[in-house]
Amino acid sequence: MKYNFDEIIDREGSDCIKWDHVDLYFGRKDLLPMWVADMDFEVPKEVNEAIKKRAEHGVYGYTKSPDSFYDAIINWTNKRHNWDIKKEWITYTPGVVPAINIAINAYTKPGDKVIIQSPVYFPFSESVKNNGRQLIDNELKFENGRYVMDFEDLEKKIDSKVKLLILCSPHNPIGRVWSEEELKTLGEICLKNDIVIVSDEIHSDIIYKGSKHIPISNISNKLANNTITCLAPSKTFNIAGLSASSIIIPNEKLRIEFNKVIDNLHIGMANIFGMVALEAAYNYGEKWLEELLEYLEGNVKFVMDFIDDIPNVNVIRPEGTYLMWIDFNGLELNNEKLKDLIINKAKVALNDGEDFGPGGKGFKRMNIACPRSVLKEGLERIEKAVKEI
Repeated sequence: MKYNFDEIIDREGSDCIKWDHVDLYFGRKDLLPMWVADMDFEVPKEVNEAIKKRAEHGVYGYTKSPDSFYDAIINWTNKRHNWDIKKEWITYTPGVVPAINIAINAYTKPGDKVIIQSPVYFPFSESVKNNGRQLIDNELKFENGRYVMDFEDLEKKIDSKVKLLILCSPHNPIGRVWSEEELKTLGEICLKNDIVIVSDEIHSDIIYKGSKHIPISNISNKLANNTITCLAPSKTFNIAGLSASSIIIPNEKLRIEFNKVIDNLHIGMANIFGMVALEAAYNYGEKWLEELLEYLEGNVKFVMDFIDDIPNVNVIRPEGTYLMWIDFNGLELNNEKLKDLIINKAKVALNDGEDFGPGGKGFKRMNIACPRSVLKEGLERIEKAVKEI
């Protein structure tokens, strides 16, 4: 392999949330951070070089995205996901979560209902409630060792006030990569009920062997015209701090409504270095990504094998993302005792499953995008704490 993902890069002192501010979220500093969804790997060297070259210019004024910015996005989605998009469909936002909030304000009114599918990335529910909309939860079902959508429950919960559904694809935190059949069924229900789909596909490049990411907008023209797709290189290439996302909206009417909110907020201008990093990553980072995926698959196997030997603890094998959903329910601990076990006994920082909504009780989310030696240390700490109960 050309890239060394075993290398430990000291992130302390870089003002990163994951390492430097773990105490603000977990109450103590001496934890091994395996929570925030960014990676402990250095970005592709081409990204570093592009940023350095732009920095050498010395002037960082107001900036307009060049054609090359859009070409990089178009070429990447075509090559990686066989999806042909057009330049005019692309809108810049400083992140996917801001884009979700923009969509809520563009397509719904206070009091309208928005559907999410828990256990799911917690900013979804926060975005709905903070904007004065009603949150409707279509909780996923766990069947035969994997999560599936509950379409019967979904249709029961739809009424005339439901205007929007936020899809997580691939799904964070459970790691599902939805099949074409699942996406079609979901899409048909939304089309039948005039529900706009906002599809968060930020993890779409982190897909493991045996699975294939399908952009829901690429299934049919009808779904493309009813969907806002949120993409970004941030998870793929570990550049979340550079705030560059691309929102794909084929429907001109929906695009105008979305862009109107952006214009009102004056947040449509690209971050200079985020723009440069996106181009470099998409244009030159594919080899790095292929090796990353191979390394992450090794980490998945390592976790599966390790946890298999920890009594009363189970883990869901992810089909995508670098996040693993660990089930501690077999320990029969309430949430406070489970927190104490992981934080104060194991001294590991994992995301609390209950933060992801119904279905998250007794679970923790682990970020495995780290050198394997760090992953091993975290698992050994958890194993020791569990065996001392």
